[in-house]
Amino acid sequence: MTPTWRDISIETEAGQMPARLYGTRPARGSVPLVLHLHGGAFTGGTLECGAYIAGLIASAGAVVASVDYPLASDHPFPFALTAGFAALGALYRQRAEFAGRTAPLYVAGEESGGNLAAGLAMMARDQQSPPLAGQILVSPMLDPSLATASIRRADAGSSGCKWADGWQTYLGSPEKAGHPYAAPLASCRLKALPPALVVSAEDCPMCDESQRYAAVLEEAGVDTRLHLLEGPTHWPDSISCPEPKPAAWGATMRDLFARFFESTRPGKRASRPKAGAPVL
Repeated sequence: MTPTWRDISIETEAGQMPARLYGTRPARGSVPLVLHLHGGAFTGGTLECGAYIAGLIASAGAVVASVDYPLASDHPFPFALTAGFAALGALYRQRAEFAGRTAPLYVAGEESGGNLAAGLAMMARDQQSPPLAGQILVSPMLDPSLATASIRRADAGSSGCKWADGWQTYLGSPEKAGHPYAAPLASCRLKALPPALVVSAEDCPMCDESQRYAAVLEEAGVDTRLHLLEGPTHWPDSISCPEPKPAAWGATMRDLFARFFESTRPGKRASRPKAGAPVL
């Protein structure tokens, strides 16, 4: 069943941000509240493109605000991050309205949205606010060098490739590739980040960087879970395409999200599976 949704506008310190709200506030108690960022290689994507993942997260028991963040074509790094951080703070302040007074706050995103979600988790840690219960990264774009084996297998990474062009547009200049918020995989400061669920697919071009990020998070002491879907999936493009998705995707991912929320809920001591091994 597709969760109910409605278009809203989030009032932030930086102005209004269009968003789509999935799920409903419970009559009693609280549920997870998630800021979701769609994919699109930094230069494209819409709320419709993010509907599949946002809907799955909501169906796992959360209220999800999927935001229409500024794209890099007109607003290169760090504009989308600062706008996203403003939206994250606004959601936290309004959590009672959206998901309940004690709702735990999460960030989530796929592909370029996964990059932004990882960067927002770092920003929240460094600013010591808002408190995050976790981060959900679905085949995140994390490495602007585009030199992994999974990228090469997809014949991607050269000039004219949408991910290469997306990185170039987003960063604007090569030196920004060294900024940890822009390229989280290159960061040497990953301690004290919120728990992470990293999901990718065996045939996804971002598979290798997803696995590497899960591994370095684990090495930094971050509670991390990694899951790889079997191919062929044609990720990440097939995530945002309008065609129906295989039922197995939805069932598997909905279960992953629900278990992650359960294990990271406030007051629960989480077990930490080894990041190098996929979660079954």
